[in-house]
Order: sequence, then structure tokens, then C-alpha cells
Amino acid sequence: MNTVVGVAWGGFTSEHDISKKSGATVFNVLQNSKHEVFYIHITKTDWSVSDAAENEYNLDKADFSFERKGEKVIFDVVINMIHGAPGENGQLAGMLELLQIPQSSCSSYTAGLTYNKRDCLAVARSLNIPTARFYTLDQGDDYSTEVIEKAVGFPCFVKANRAGSSFGISKVYTAEELPTAIENAFKEDTQVLIEAALVGREISVGVLKWKNKINVLPITEIVSENDFFDYEAKYEGKSKEITPAQLPEAWTEAAATLSKKIYQKMGLEGVTRSEFIFEDGIPHLLEINTIPGMTLQSLIPQQLEAAGISLLEFLEELIAETLRKKEYL
Repeated sequence: MNTVVGVAWGGFTSEHDISKKSGATVFNVLQNSKHEVFYIHITKTDWSVSDAAENEYNLDKADFSFERKGEKVIFDVVINMIHGAPGENGQLAGMLELLQIPQSSCSSYTAGLTYNKRDCLAVARSLNIPTARFYTLDQGDDYSTEVIEKAVGFPCFVKANRAGSSFGISKVYTAEELPTAIENAFKEDTQVLIEAALVGREISVGVLKWKNKINVLPITEIVSENDFFDYEAKYEGKSKEITPAQLPEAWTEAAATLSKKIYQKMGLEGVTRSEFIFEDGIPHLLEINTIPGMTLQSLIPQQLEAAGISLLEFLEELIAETLRKKEYL
């Protein structure tokens, strides 16, 4: 019997439409596989399943199954393509763990940790991984622009702590700009992270399990036309992405070593992407993306191509690796 694969997309956040594109890429590629593949669409109001013929079925949240032609169908594996909540923050992973259905990303605990930028950076520092100086705020906190300036300096980045795709992020040059940037970040999350702006070359490093070994993909250097790698730069062509990056060999080795260490020590699974900026030749971690984009504009597909791995080969190995989780679920 063919493996029943669900491709989960959608979510509860501003990243819903990006997730839809990622899910579509995966779904379409898997039409050339031997698996039986379905979309799983998740929003705050609708959990449903559909197939390539656009037949739609209700998803039973109790056991993550659906009924087709009078028979109950249960997924053998779920490929998690939900950027943001509930896919990237661990909620979906926790649900599937309880139901003993393997999913392609990391555990609910690790997902929750890495999705929370400031907690993730704190753990990274404990592992001697360089990061920028940072300051934190919760909604309702009183704050002083003078204290923030002393902690991180200007320019700095103000970010929604639990958001992706550059939603809720601003680059701030003066104390006068801080309140508006903080207000903008609070529109996406109740927690804010304020980081010193590192000056240097920015890279993105993909890591995945390949044939039972942790592998680092060819590194991408990001050269944004805008002031930083914002939404326009990521998705609307306002950046130059160079894969493989033309870096000094020592820099490449340092970034690869740190990325592999992060993958191992933080318990990452599936394919991930870590972002760094080189300052004084040292890679500083910006963030970890445990469900990186798979759109036609995304970096992981570029890195796979540079590594000589087709999307179908990658997805077949991802499914095989995910199915191995059944041994300990």
C-alpha cells in the first residue's frame, strides 16, 4: 500500500500565504512520486483535506484522519510546511506526537524554543555561539529609549519575537524612531526583541539529514537592495542571492561547523536554515528557521540544486527520515 502523505500548509499568522506557496511546491513535486499525497489546510476556522482533483474532505482533529468513500484515512507522515503558528511554533508537532503520527520538522519542544527568537539566542549563547547584543520587551512594559540605546546602540533591529518572513521588523537609526518600530512589532506579537545591528556579510546555511548523516548544504550569501533582508528582498526580487557563496574558506568552514553544532545540540530535525552575519570574520547567529520556505524564490531549493539534489530526491529522503521517527514516537 502506498504511503499516505499529508502536506500541511496555512496557519494562523501573516505567513499564511507564503506557507501556501511552500505547500504547493512540495505537493506538486510529490505528484511524481509513488505516494498518495493530500493537502492539509489549517486556519483558525478551517481544518480540511484536499487532493489533486480538488476533492475536499473534513479533517477530524481528534485523530487527524478524514473519511473518503466511506473509509477512514490516517496519514502515515505529515510534511509540515506551516510557517508561523501552529506549524513552526510546535503546536502541530505536539498534537501529532500525541497521535504518534511522524511529521517532518523538529519536536514540539525544539520548535517552541527556536520559534522564540530571544530564548533561542539565549541558548545559543550558552553553547558559545556568537550572537548580537539584544534587549527584550513584553507588551505593557515601560521602557526607556536611553536604556535601550545603552544596551544595543544604534542602528538596531526591532523584531516581533515570534514571527517570520520579516513581518514586524524595523531597522531603527535614532531614539525618535524606536516607539513606532516597537508599536509595529507588537502588532505581530506580544513580545519584542531589539538587537544591535551587525555590520558585515549575511549568509544563510541549510542543514538536513541525508542518508542518516547531518549535511550542510552549499551556503547562500544574501545581498539585499534594501536596507536589510526584508519582505521585499525575500519575496519580491529585491535581493541578490549567491549560491554557493564566494567566501573565504575559513569563513565557510566556521559557518558550517556552527550550523552543524546548532543542529546537533538543539535537537533539530528535517531541513533547517540558520542565518548569520559575519562581523570581523566571525559568524554571528541571527535566527534559526525550522520550517524554511520551499517557494520558487526560497533559499533551500537553490541550495539543493547547488548540491546536485533534486526536489523530488530531497522530499523522498525527508519522508524516509520522518517515517523513522515511528520507532520512538
